[in-house]
Amino acid sequence: MTEDRQGTQQEDKKLYQQEVNELLKRRREELKHLKQSGIVPYGYEYEVTGYSESIKKEFEDGVPAKRCRVAGRIMSMRKMGKASFMHIQDREGRIQLYLRKDALNERYDLIKQLDIGDIIGVDGEVFRTKMGEVSIKADSFEVLAKSLRPLPVVKERTKEDGTVVRYDPFSDKELRYRQRYVDLIVNPQVRDVFIKRARIIKFIRDYLDNRSFLEVETPALQPIYGGASARPFITHHNTLDMKLYLRIADELYLKRLIVGGFDGVYEIAKDFRNEGMDRNHNPEFTMLELYVAYKDYKWMMDFVEQMIAGLVYAIHDTHEIPVGEKTVDFKPPWNRLTMFGAIKEFTGIDISQMDENALRKSAENLGLELDPSAGAGKIIDELFGEFVEPKLIQPTIIMDYPVSMSPLAKPHRHKEGLVERFEVIVNGQELCNAFSELNDPIDQRARFEEQMALRERGDDEAHMLDEDYLRALEYGMPPAAGLGIGIDRLTMLITNQESIRDVILFPQMRPEGK
Repeated sequence: MTEDRQGTQQEDKKLYQQEVNELLKRRREELKHLKQSGIVPYGYEYEVTGYSESIKKEFEDGVPAKRCRVAGRIMSMRKMGKASFMHIQDREGRIQLYLRKDALNERYDLIKQLDIGDIIGVDGEVFRTKMGEVSIKADSFEVLAKSLRPLPVVKERTKEDGTVVRYDPFSDKELRYRQRYVDLIVNPQVRDVFIKRARIIKFIRDYLDNRSFLEVETPALQPIYGGASARPFITHHNTLDMKLYLRIADELYLKRLIVGGFDGVYEIAKDFRNEGMDRNHNPEFTMLELYVAYKDYKWMMDFVEQMIAGLVYAIHDTHEIPVGEKTVDFKPPWNRLTMFGAIKEFTGIDISQMDENALRKSAENLGLELDPSAGAGKIIDELFGEFVEPKLIQPTIIMDYPVSMSPLAKPHRHKEGLVERFEVIVNGQELCNAFSELNDPIDQRARFEEQMALRERGDDEAHMLDEDYLRALEYGMPPAAGLGIGIDRLTMLITNQESIRDVILFPQMRPEGK
């Protein structure tokens, strides 16, 4: 960047900050004037009897005028001598207000102290203007919250075909994530994403409750973390003088409940992994985990297929939805491939009989750079992630994983060296993970010990050995199937968002200025 360009940018920033400072000063002067006029600029309550879109939908020409009380944030203003127009935004959308001096008397003069961003309440009659817009003719208004900081102005224009065109959007991604409250105000479509997220979680909860699953809660602070391959966040409890970990998964505690006699349990909870951040990963994320006694992974394949297909249809009224520039069809049945079969299909290499050395050589011949600590399971995972996963766009069930990749899954009943595990891959991303759960305590101990050996080789994501969980298995756990679904990734798919930060209200961010 040239010195002249740097100087111009610095001057632009200086001028912009001066302008912002002037606006901040003016709004504080407006606040002072409101107080001097006897107005309480931060109200205590306001009884709302109608909302924007419902009012417009229910309006009928030729019937007696309906009165209503609305409240919302001012998003546009046209101040005139004896009449002014405003649009306010509430939870449903926007509606126009018509304010007249002859109706408001001396209170009309207070409009001069209002600005875009202020929150007001209005009581009046619903009518249609000469321009054909359903509006509210104000008989009174209350100031409910004076905005001291200007909103980024987003302009809208509705074309003749009804299409809304938006100008000057609040589009800086980092600023939007950091100031989500502003993002939600000026980008209404963002609110729709989080409304759909809430509907997604509600659908799943209702779906499971209606099938006799019990929703439970398990510890977020754990003395031993487990249930996944990941690095944890570490903290210290002062009273007990002990190290604790934020959970990376709910699995081992939920399976303790299956040991205890519950036939079906689930939890929708926050998990935490001390790992990198990208468009698919946030250190704090939401997981659904469920476990059901006396079932296996074959049963779970059908179950998750029907649940997710039903969810997509409930949100979109179709099984076919846009994902980026693609169309994904969730209508069952989904394609099913084995792990080894998928790798062979997309690389031409049959790895089913390879040991760790042969796997490493094959991976390196394909151009993969491997960490020296990587065992056979991790090498296979790298092969799959690089050459197979990105090519699976339509919902695909990948099943029958190597035992080295799945220390908590039950051995395959027909194929030695494999376990009964599957993942659902959609649009090149893992959507869920499921097992026939390992319930042999001796086998489980041996698997944990193998994981600890990998930790000694430098794999800090290998599983910990959990003696209490092994003790629980020794009391006897019935055959069971388990499932984990990332709610954030599921929401990304269903709402067609490209980043996990677009579906988390307050994603993790670097400190401002760094």
